[in-house]
Amino acid sequence: MLRRFILIATSLLTFTGTSTPSLAAGAGAVDPTTLNFGMSAPFSGPNGAYGLEMRDIIAAYFQQINASGGIHGRKLQLVALDDGYETERAVANARALVEEKKVFGLIASYGSSTTQAAVNEVLGPAGVPLVGAISGSDAIRQSPKTHPNNRYVFNTRASYADECEAIIGQLTSLGLNRIAVLYQNDAFGTSGLDGIASALRKRGLTTVAAGAVERNSLDVGAAAQAVAQANPQAVIMVALYKPTAAFVRQMKKFGQNPQFVTLSPVGADLLVRELGDDARGIGISQVMPYPWNEVTPVVREYQRLLAKGARPSYYGLEAYIMARTLIDALRKSGRELSREKLIGSLESMQNLDLGGYHISYSPRDHSGSHFVDLTVVGNGGRVLH
Repeated sequence: MLRRFILIATSLLTFTGTSTPSLAAGAGAVDPTTLNFGMSAPFSGPNGAYGLEMRDIIAAYFQQINASGGIHGRKLQLVALDDGYETERAVANARALVEEKKVFGLIASYGSSTTQAAVNEVLGPAGVPLVGAISGSDAIRQSPKTHPNNRYVFNTRASYADECEAIIGQLTSLGLNRIAVLYQNDAFGTSGLDGIASALRKRGLTTVAAGAVERNSLDVGAAAQAVAQANPQAVIMVALYKPTAAFVRQMKKFGQNPQFVTLSPVGADLLVRELGDDARGIGISQVMPYPWNEVTPVVREYQRLLAKGARPSYYGLEAYIMARTLIDALRKSGRELSREKLIGSLESMQNLDLGGYHISYSPRDHSGSHFVDLTVVGNGGRVLH
């Protein structure tokens, strides 16, 4: 798998701050003409580009569905609130979406700490389903039978453990065993750190160094110094694109040029844009199909949604897959809709083929997917797989 890995070293859509028609009162009751779905993600700050890209694709797909008659006659509305990738704001947004905006469900949560808190404090207790989260955390993948709040979370991507296993398997197959880690000091980073430790342990190895960076921070100096002192052959970076870019630059200042690898949340196109030529050779694990491959049906459908001049991306494709999963389940649930019916429709999805990407759920497992692809940044910032 990827031997080059080291060698190529809306009129009916509402957004933030706008008012929306309320759903009928009562748990899971629905208006006869509309379905509101909420979204909490960063639309501002250092990570705002992630949320904006997802929001725009989901909005475009909802608009497409509405133009063809909606879902059993109901038109979809997206109510999107900015959480700045901050946990307290994400929880407050979830509460506002459920209690004030009266959304039927949520889509496209962003972040591990933010998602876990929103699910445990708001969505689970209220019985409100969430389809899709940019998080590979095991905490939201534990069985709904033992973790009742997880009954309302339907993941559409592989876990960080899946990504880390693929990365470690590739690195060690190339003879690289002095492996260090940069991790974000929150649930995202520690989940990745645990996944790396587990994958290394299977091979009788441990990390040679680890450095941490705080969420929404670019202060990577101490982390880079600690990692550089270990002189690693490879560094796995469990962070978002701005701190990842800052860390790579700092390591190069220390005269270090190990094989850099990062996990899917980094956003390949954003990392390339931030690092320029310094991105060349960085490996990135991906949990979605290659978004430039028009042969894959789901990719081709996603590309048709893009605004003129917009470039495909992994984040955009992932948002489309979240929305496709939700729409397929809503259609299956029928006209007499309830949250319980939607949950039942999702849990009955066994190997659902969205067009080259498969989703599977059951009452005991809401993981959704274990798909991982390994890519590398080549000449001109092109992502190769």
